Parts: sequence; C-alpha cells; structure tokens
Amino acid sequence: MVRLIAGLGALALAACSPNGTAAQETAPAPAAETAPTLSEAGLQLTDVTVISGDQSHTFTTELALTNAEQARGMMFRTEMGDDEGMLFPSYQPQARSFWMKNTPLPLDIIFIGPGNRITNIEEGVPYSTDSVFSDGPAVAVFEIRGGLSEELGIKPGDMVEWELPE
Repeated sequence: MVRLIAGLGALALAACSPNGTAAQETAPAPAAETAPTLSEAGLQLTDVTVISGDQSHTFTTELALTNAEQARGMMFRTEMGDDEGMLFPSYQPQARSFWMKNTPLPLDIIFIGPGNRITNIEEGVPYSTDSVFSDGPAVAVFEIRGGLSEELGIKPGDMVEWELPE
C-alpha cells in the first residue's frame, strides 16, 4: 500500500513539471507567432524602407544586433540580392567606421544619422582594410549591393525606416 501511494505521488509530481505529460498537452503557439523570421545565416530579418523623393525602396534586411554579428557583418558572403540588405543599429548615436576585410562583395555602406536620414554613402571595396567613416553621429549603418544606391537614386538626405525587435 505504501508503495502504491508513493508511486501515485511521484506520478502527480511528474505531471506538474515542465517536462511532464501535463505540460506537453498544451500546444505551443505557432512558430510564426513566437519566433522571429531568420535568414539563412541565422540573423533576424526586418524590412528596411528607403524613401527617396516620391520613390520607396524596401529591402528584406538581416539585423546585426550583437557585437559578434556586427563584427562579422557581410564577411565571406558571395552574393546579395537587389532586395536584400544588412542593418547595423547603434544604440546611441555615434561616429561609425567600416572596413571590408574578408568581404568579397562590393557594398554600398549607407550611414544613417539622427532623424533616420542618410548622412553619407560610401563605397565598400571588396577585401579593403581601409576604413570608411560616417559624416557625424550615426544611429545605424545599412549595407546593400555595391552601386545599387546610385541605380535607385538613393542619396544623402533620404529617409530610412525600420523596426527593431523588442
């Protein structure tokens, strides 16, 4: 009888734990509601829109949120679509500089100042260890395929919109 009571007590405890049967009966929310969309590189994705005059250009953009993600950036990548980009947010407006070490793709490096306006656009030359700099404090840096800014008419003064995850 004592063994039966102890066994039932252990079963009740197991049913209350997160790994027990009772916890598994509740279905998790669909993945789209609980997890952010990720790129092939495992980075969170968001839309970045550049408003240039009466034109608007939206890019599916990888977010480089951590120091490690920002240090790696587009290194070792061999392709980037015309509707893709990478955003490097600054959590405080600050002078920013970038180089292209280990980056085989030519990039447009777009510095975004306070007010989300483009301050300057610099050419990212593949494999260059020469730094390019923001013209003043930047709230973010946005990278797209090299030459695409000129093709689309994106220029300093244009507005850039995006949302960061909470």
